Amino acid sequence: MAEQPDPDGGDDTPEPADGEPSAVDADADAETAASDAESTPSDAETHASDADSAASDADDVASDAAAANDGDPSAAADGGTGSSVGTNAPTIPEDSDPQVIDDGLDREGPESDEEMPLADHIEEMMRRLAAVFLIAGIALAITYPFSPELINYLWATHIPEPMANRPRLYGPLEFILTKLKVAGLSGLVVGLPMFVYQTYRFMKPGLYPKERRYYLAAVPTSLILGIIGVLFAHFLVLPFVFAYFTTYTAEAAVIAFGLQETFNLILIMMGWMAIIFQIPLFIMLAIMMNLVTRLWLESKRLLFWGAFLGIAFIFSPDPTGMAPIIVTLTMVALFEGTLALLRWTGN
Repeated sequence: MAEQPDPDGGDDTPEPADGEPSAVDADADAETAASDAESTPSDAETHASDADSAASDADDVASDAAAANDGDPSAAADGGTGSSVGTNAPTIPEDSDPQVIDDGLDREGPESDEEMPLADHIEEMMRRLAAVFLIAGIALAITYPFSPELINYLWATHIPEPMANRPRLYGPLEFILTKLKVAGLSGLVVGLPMFVYQTYRFMKPGLYPKERRYYLAAVPTSLILGIIGVLFAHFLVLPFVFAYFTTYTAEAAVIAFGLQETFNLILIMMGWMAIIFQIPLFIMLAIMMNLVTRLWLESKRLLFWGAFLGIAFIFSPDPTGMAPIIVTLTMVALFEGTLALLRWTGN
């Protein structure tokens, strides 16, 4: 006999006993486990991305700290808290040799550059100047006994018709003073290099070795230039000046050559030329010691020309303007010739 269906319409599936998991719960647990398994790689990727982002942020912080400290590695390692002292100092490339870098001066500094009171500097300067005047005085004393022969030689060389135009004295001390002035010219020529040498000794504690060599080489150069200046005045300038003055005044009066006035002109022109011929030396020293540059001197040449003209007219004994013009042209020629020589040698 066939079984009758349940009048309640119930399911024939047997209910699980208490404490046993049902099939539905098992399926749900399986789906949850699968979902967790799928989310695990995503979480791992998220953590890895966060770690990369944190590392990138750390690099940015370190880079900012290094930039704030001008590339100081120690400051970057400390998180940008390094000292800022010396941040503007120039950096030396890692592949460069510090000994090869040359700024025109020796790497070794002055040997004995130390602070001194102003009174000590003034006292030393006075001693140096006293040494210069002492050497010049010795040269004057040595030359003084020969000054009459020098007077006769210069008179016979520069005065037209020297036997007819004998020197005239207008005072009892005029001849003695003229002999002192003639002997003093030798003191000036010898005193110029002595002045350069004493200047070197005064500045030596603060000079670099290369600068010391420049000054020592300038001592004999100054003597040579001084002698050249005196010879230039004797053989070129003075004959032209006396010829001009004689022609200029002969039309109106008879010239009576006084000893003192005549030798004042001769000695002033010779002394001027001895000093003026030091211009190339001073320019060379200034450029070699990096005090000025050739380009700067060339840009200021008109100012120098005007200064030369003013100095020549102020200190020249000639009121006609001929001697100041000759002196000015000589200074300009020496100035421009020195610059041309420097330009030719590439300095």
